[in-house]
Amino acid sequence: MRRALSLSLAATAVAAATAVPGVSVAATPDTVRWGPCPEKVAAPRLECSTLEVPLDYRDPDGRQIEIAISRLASEKPAQRRGVLVTNPGGPGITGLGWPAVLAESGLPQQVLDSYDVIGFDPRGVARSTPVTCDLTPEQQSRGNFPTYAHTAADVARDAGKARTVARQCATSRTAWMLPHTTTANTARDMDRIRVALGEPKLSYHGASYGSYLGAVYTTMFPKRSDRIVLDSNLGPGGYDATAMRLFGRGMEDRFPDFAAFAAAHPEYGLGTTSEQVTAKFFDLAERLEAKPVHGIDGTLFRGLTFGDLYDDSLLPQLAKTWQALDTGRPLPIDPPTGDMDNFMSARFSVVCGDTRWPGTVREYQRNVAVDRLKYPMLGASTAGIGPCAFWPTERVEPPVRIGDRGPSNVLVAQNERDPATPLAGAQELRRAFGKRATMVTADQGGHGVYPYGRNTCANDTVTAFLTTGRSPARDLACAAEPGK
Repeated sequence: MRRALSLSLAATAVAAATAVPGVSVAATPDTVRWGPCPEKVAAPRLECSTLEVPLDYRDPDGRQIEIAISRLASEKPAQRRGVLVTNPGGPGITGLGWPAVLAESGLPQQVLDSYDVIGFDPRGVARSTPVTCDLTPEQQSRGNFPTYAHTAADVARDAGKARTVARQCATSRTAWMLPHTTTANTARDMDRIRVALGEPKLSYHGASYGSYLGAVYTTMFPKRSDRIVLDSNLGPGGYDATAMRLFGRGMEDRFPDFAAFAAAHPEYGLGTTSEQVTAKFFDLAERLEAKPVHGIDGTLFRGLTFGDLYDDSLLPQLAKTWQALDTGRPLPIDPPTGDMDNFMSARFSVVCGDTRWPGTVREYQRNVAVDRLKYPMLGASTAGIGPCAFWPTERVEPPVRIGDRGPSNVLVAQNERDPATPLAGAQELRRAFGKRATMVTADQGGHGVYPYGRNTCANDTVTAFLTTGRSPARDLACAAEPGK
């Protein structure tokens, strides 16, 4: 699952005062009828159901859409304290099977005993009412990153492709969902889930984009938030143009870990020093731009490298991939395939719909020129132009502003060398929350702290918060734990 997430990147209001004006208050919980989960997400003890929510919360009795939800119920009723809603990130990624993934990844038994762990497919995604942009196989194969641009002309050329995708999204058979497929509405859906389950409050663990979703929820519904864990964090602006450009910085932060690994394993033939491995990266990128190997060009090579930096366990595989591309041997794994239309379409819907992006080609050309020098490994791709530049202008509401109003019930967990959500963004989010939050950082690389990270100090801090409500008296920096 974690590799799938990484490759995808190369992957009822209860009080009207806390929601949109005019939203009616649900008087009684809906009845959730739990049953078997769909085959692809079925796991021991995991139950699934569906819930209807308003398409437009300004018209709560109008058109409804479906949200698919799941539950891994506590087996210790005497110890159960509520629900822990989860989100694995994205946007665009299914979360229906996520409770089972967390349990398999080491979510401590005391957490599993304390909560019914809840997963869901956000609006627009997978088994919830899905969106589509009718993306062609070629559009899907490019993934989420614009082409690595060496010149202003490269950006201008990519603008045409981006405009086409935006037009497809705006004219697809699910275009009626676009203005309403936002993080704020997904947060409202989460509160409808809470009401349907009959819970006065919800606790939360969300990673990557899920950190922003949780930040938005606890901002909109501070009195309905119990214990909120935000893991691998976007900045307070969410998945905006700034966050996209931060991928370039994240790769530069994290890459030295791989360079040291490859240099320590000369059998891969990538160099015997970190400097040689770094030089090999740029050599391979240039060669693959001129002549792709196994269908992998320079941009996809950069994206695949970025994705495999998500977890230390993927570094040997990344080294073997480089070795195969360098020598023309078969790849150790097949490149990502399959229908990515819904994932990418849902991602575009949220990312482009949440905030306004720069709207002129010239501004992207300037950003690329800056980031190509500042973050040469990836910056000229992630600063490039995408469909958000040409997105329909209609916005139902402004973005949610993350601030310090509300209870002190937020724990921000962050790796120091995270390629996708760099420490810099997490620090900005921490500042925005002020007294509401405490932050725990771990001196380790990779995307995702809890529960699959190896830093005992950070993991124990999150577990204590979820099970006892106890958070550090002040921000906590967990030292590296060699050998783990």
